[in-house]
Amino acid sequence: MASLPSFDEEKVQNALEAAGRHNEIVGATTADGSPNILGGGEYAALAECISVTVKDHKICLDLPLGIGSVCIPIPISVPEGTAAQACLHICTTWGIPTGVKVTVSVGGVQIVSKSFGKC
Repeated sequence: MASLPSFDEEKVQNALEAAGRHNEIVGATTADGSPNILGGGEYAALAECISVTVKDHKICLDLPLGIGSVCIPIPISVPEGTAAQACLHICTTWGIPTGVKVTVSVGGVQIVSKSFGKC
């Protein structure tokens, strides 16, 4: 079986580090020690965009963070063999990874978005 397109682990780690820096900058608590709601919202950092091809009206990928192999349905109006771009965002809350979001674009237009976990 051929291996599925995947995202560079170093770029995934860079996105995770950015999320950690965001949490450090915003801070988990305010000056009076109460929780800082600004730090608790979702933070999503782009890890990487890769080239993929539509096959059987879907895009199949190997995702990081233990998610594994997934296939995302593509609208039937997109012809077989169409070149597309899949972008991976790493989602975190309080600097802790909670999931990933994949967006798929054709010709610079986003045609589908799918979250795995909490984003």
